[in-house]
Parts: sequence; C-alpha cells; structure tokens
Amino acid sequence: MPIKLCVAIAVLLSTASAFAEGPAPSLDPAMPYAAERSDPVTYDVDFSVVVTPPYKAKKLAVWLPIPQSDVAQEISGSKLSTFPVEVTPQMASEETFGNTFAYFEFASPQGAQIIRHRFRVKVWELNWNLDPQRVQPVAVWPAEFDKYRRGEEQAVVIDGRFRDLLSEIVPTKNAPATDFAEVMRWVRGNFTYDHHDASLRASAVHALEKRRGHCSDYHGFCAAMGRALGVPTRVTYGINTFPKNSPSHCKLEAFLPPYGWVSFDVSETQKLVAEIGKAEGLDDAARSRLVALAESRLERGFRDNCWFLQTRGTDYELAPKASRRVAVVRTAYIEADGVPLADPDPADKSQTAFSWMTVQKFTADRAVPYPFADWRTLEQADKESR
Repeated sequence: MPIKLCVAIAVLLSTASAFAEGPAPSLDPAMPYAAERSDPVTYDVDFSVVVTPPYKAKKLAVWLPIPQSDVAQEISGSKLSTFPVEVTPQMASEETFGNTFAYFEFASPQGAQIIRHRFRVKVWELNWNLDPQRVQPVAVWPAEFDKYRRGEEQAVVIDGRFRDLLSEIVPTKNAPATDFAEVMRWVRGNFTYDHHDASLRASAVHALEKRRGHCSDYHGFCAAMGRALGVPTRVTYGINTFPKNSPSHCKLEAFLPPYGWVSFDVSETQKLVAEIGKAEGLDDAARSRLVALAESRLERGFRDNCWFLQTRGTDYELAPKASRRVAVVRTAYIEADGVPLADPDPADKSQTAFSWMTVQKFTADRAVPYPFADWRTLEQADKESR
C-alpha cells in the first residue's frame, strides 16, 4: 500500500477515534442557549390587547403570554392592568413547554375591553457560529425530547408526503446540520411569503400544500422536515420591537448537539435576500457577496436583538385550560363563551374587521437597525468577524 495512503488512513482513524472518545454532548432540552451574546438593547414596552367580545357574551377569557427572562433576554418591571373593567389576572404556566400566561376572565363584558402590559426587556443578539462538522448525530434521544419530535400535531405533521419530499431534497443523508440546511435552502427557493393565504397556526400541511404563507408556515414546515431528519425542533413565537402592522413573529429552533437549541429565521432571510436583489448601487459581485453572507448567517444560527421571545412549542394545553388545545399562541389567545376568537392579521389587506387587535409601543435606549431589512448589518458583522 502506498505510504501516502497509509498516512491518510491513519489520520482518518485517529480523527474518528478522537470524535468517538470525546465528551458526550449534553442532551437536555432545558439547557440554556449556548450562543455568543452581543449588542444588548433595552426596550420599554407598552403592549395592549383590545378585545370587542360578541354581543351579550357571558364570559370573555383572555390568555396573554408573559415573556420570561433567560440567557437571551431580561424582563423587569412587569405591570398588568385592564380597562374599563378591572380584572386581576391569574398567573399560570402550561405543563408541556412551561410557557407562562396571565389569564383574564370578564363576566358579561359590555363593549371593548383593554388589557395592558408594561415592562422593560433587555435583549441580546445571539450568534451560534455553528460548524456543521461539529454537530454530533444522536442515535437515541432521551424521552424529554419526545414533545419536540412528534409528527401528529395541529401544527407540525410528518406523513408520507413529507418523507417523499424529504427524499427529493436530501436524497443522500449526510450530517444532521448539513441536511437541515438543505431543507432551509429549499424552502427559501420554493416558498412565497403571503399574508392573504396563511394559516397563522404554524401549519406544516398548509405550507406543504400551498408552498406559501407566513413565518409560522415556513417554520412549521421546517420543523416537520427537521423532525423527519431526526432533529428535535420547535417553533418559537415572540414580538418584533419596531413599528409594523402585527408585532408577532416566529422563529425556528433545532437542537443540534453540542450547540443545543439553535435559532434560525428562514422567512426573514428570504425577504432580506430579495431586498438585496432590488437594492440600488450594488453590482452583481456585491449582490452575490451579500446574499452569501445572509445565507451563511442563517445557517450558522442567528437571533437578532429586535425580537424577544414569548412562547415556545406547538400544540399544547393552556393554563388554565381553554376549550381546546392551541396550535400556537402568537400575541394572545381569546375565547368568548368557549369559542375562540380568530387571530387578526392586519397585514392582510382583504381583512377589514377584527374581534381583537394589539396596540404597542417600543422605546429603545438607542437606535437599532433591523438586520433582516438593513443589509449593511451583514457587512458590519463580516468586518467584525475578520
């Protein structure tokens, strides 16, 4: 056998042995984010939900998600109030994912009711700098991950249609992170962001059949395909901290050892790439470089400091219990006499009437560019990484 080939084989065997003998990754869905934190921003948040219950409703029930402090965000100074009827909320955490809600119950409400939440949130930008070669496959996941691997939900579904499509997108299985990145690339190239034809429920089926929808449809679909690959996933819902028609926005998270939970924003990256394509003053080389930077930032794991998290997970029982399980909670979940009131989507021009609406104001301690709209943030991040 040639000497060079012998040396190459020896190096490969040594590398494989070192990988196998290395420390086992932490497999705990409760582990904190292991990302690099930077650029903290503090926001004073004034957030209200205005509800107009049906005429002569006997009971109006509102579940308002309450954001919690963690590695990525610090919550302080929380104050809840209602108007015109004063109601003291019941605080509770649901059992599946631990999301916390303030529950308000109005008896025979007359006219619109306002629920107001004022608080301060300090938010960090998170960068995982994920290296696909370091992500370790897991043969057997602990039972604690079962809720992130389900395939029979209101939102995240895995059936033969998803598996057939997955075999087309990833015909040959490679490393988990590499295959997952292929799914996200396929979605960016084949889905259309659409306010009118969206599920508002992180519906993987809606996304599969229509190949269009909101951020939740993009990320519900990616969550399903990730689970079909054997990767635990979850949809996380939160609030964008800048003026827009609807403040709610979701992101996708995948558990990729040894990094743990890693955040991805497929839909916003697709929008950013489209903006780069339309930007004036860029030549083809500059556009290609910026698109590559946007795609790399997505696949390496990134969460911006213009968003804070409120709820994790899909398909769960609220606390206190509602009349049914929820697919997701975006900004609030509301029932009148046990019947859910439809989520509003003010960005859908075909909708002109809503039973409830959010009103919000975010005051930042400094000017903050939105990294999914301002492509110059890509250049700045690229300079800082050199």
